[in-house]
Amino acid sequence: MSTLAHEDPGAKPGGAAEAASARGGGSGALARLDAALGMVVEIPVALLVATEIILLFSGIVARYVLHTPITWSDELASILFLWLAMLGSVVAFRRGEHMRMTAFVGWASPPVRAFLDVFAVAAALGFLLLVIAPAAEFAIEEYEIVTPALEISNMVRAAALPVGLGLMIATALIRLGRVGSVRLVAGAAALVVALMAAFVLLQPALAGLGKLNLLIFFVGIVAGTVFAGVPIAFSFGLASFGYLALTTKVPLLVVIGRMDEGMSHLILLSVPLFVFLGLLIEMTGMARAMVAVLANLLGHVRGGLSYVLIGAMYLVSGISGAKAADMAAVAPVLFPEMKARGAKPGDLVALLAATGAQTETIPPSIVLITIGSVTGVSIAALFTGGLLPGVVLAAMLCVVVWYRYRGEDLSHVRRPTGRELGRSLVVALPALALPFVIRAAVVEGVATATEVSTIGIIYSIAVGLMVYRRFDWRRVVPMLVETAALSGAILLIIGTATGMAWCLTRSGFSTDLAQFMAGLPGGSFTFLAVSIVAFVILGSVLEGIPAIVLFGPLLFPIARQMGVHEVQYAMVVILAMGMGLFAPPFGVGYYVASAIGRVSPDEGMRPILGYLAALMVGLALVAAIPWLSIGFL
Repeated sequence: MSTLAHEDPGAKPGGAAEAASARGGGSGALARLDAALGMVVEIPVALLVATEIILLFSGIVARYVLHTPITWSDELASILFLWLAMLGSVVAFRRGEHMRMTAFVGWASPPVRAFLDVFAVAAALGFLLLVIAPAAEFAIEEYEIVTPALEISNMVRAAALPVGLGLMIATALIRLGRVGSVRLVAGAAALVVALMAAFVLLQPALAGLGKLNLLIFFVGIVAGTVFAGVPIAFSFGLASFGYLALTTKVPLLVVIGRMDEGMSHLILLSVPLFVFLGLLIEMTGMARAMVAVLANLLGHVRGGLSYVLIGAMYLVSGISGAKAADMAAVAPVLFPEMKARGAKPGDLVALLAATGAQTETIPPSIVLITIGSVTGVSIAALFTGGLLPGVVLAAMLCVVVWYRYRGEDLSHVRRPTGRELGRSLVVALPALALPFVIRAAVVEGVATATEVSTIGIIYSIAVGLMVYRRFDWRRVVPMLVETAALSGAILLIIGTATGMAWCLTRSGFSTDLAQFMAGLPGGSFTFLAVSIVAFVILGSVLEGIPAIVLFGPLLFPIARQMGVHEVQYAMVVILAMGMGLFAPPFGVGYYVASAIGRVSPDEGMRPILGYLAALMVGLALVAAIPWLSIGFL
């Protein structure tokens, strides 16, 4: 998750100050103010997601069916998208769903954990207060720029930045006010102010340190704040702002400009749309139908339901692109029957987490879309190249499943008749057709990679209403809000990581990194090996999307110089990042899988080692054999 927000309150990438807030509760006035703020933000953001879906699908119909393209649709979609991203970030911040590392916080004693939770909100508030003025200045400067198609001021779009930041400031103040312990809040706020003051006082010394400042800000501050539980987006923002303010003469407006640039790629609009599509296939019963036919095909063989889990994750990943949604669609269907057959809960959650890593390259993976956005690699090529590596890793997992379940007792399992199998296949056909509909729409030029998700959404709504007759209208608005929250959390990380990547490039770090990599003995082999190790670590600590946005623009040009095809390199780094993301003890994805499976994380620690070893073998094959990634391009 890469796209893994909001599944487990204890281990999810959010929740700063939640424990303390729950204890304190805050005053009734603050509670009412918080509820009012939620209404003010959540209703517009739900409308924005729905409007983007209608707008992009209308563009497809106008261009492909009516042959009269809507010239202003992309421009309006881009304007609304920045508002969606910023208001979605507000919703995620209010709900405590911004991605953060909780491993070290979770190990702390309850008093220390409560302090760190409040500190995380105070640190985020510090960043927001630092950038609100530059954001307002940036929006004002955009007033003179007129959009080409709609001919309106670009300030209409840019105003989303100060408005979103201002609403997050209000949210942070309300959350701190509801903690219930003045001493706790004062202590956390004092620590944030003291740290900022210390850096300001040290500015003369920092000015003479040159590139050592990169270690201080982009290793020291980032690592310190991330490990303390500060949401990753705000950790990146604090490091970038501090570096520019204290060690350079670059206008601070640049931080906002880079955030805007990172969040405004229109291809990233597919992120919320595919997230919503993933929620739809679960709600309409399409995911359940796909799992059912696989269970009838393989459920009667030893380890059969484990094979079904691997296959189902591959299929469902070919629709939604959001790992939390994929796992939430598959696990509740399979886990009860697998437990009834005697499978150990720890092995189930271990395999679920392993399949999360294995399917990271299956299109329309949000990580693939992000890589294409920040590196310029063809999205269509990435979508094609991601299919076979997922199969290779699935085969490696199947070997482990075969070994572990070779003695499974199936005497109580009834083999389905041919009629039952045929019926389940017929029922599942509309759902099984969806990945092919999505791919055909892109290949045949009906829709772009950004627009194609809307075809999947309309198709899923139609199938849910007319075929499966499962469509709960009451869930639509909460699903739209959930989509915006997850998307906002992802997009704010992309924005602040883009600013951080710009700082690293400007400092000359990218040139130094290229020279270092080029000087490694062993050429492309060593380069790939070092990249695998680096992205396993980065995936564990930073999660996938921040690592990709931060280091993708730096490393992909080096890969090209080394003779490594950019699509193959994308597959290698995504799979390595996925392994880190879903590997305990630091990988957030592992704890999300545990929460979805309702299994204690401790139970899966040992079983997952075998699956991780299998994934590493598969990753080595993908790195060693370029054809697996580029053979069908």
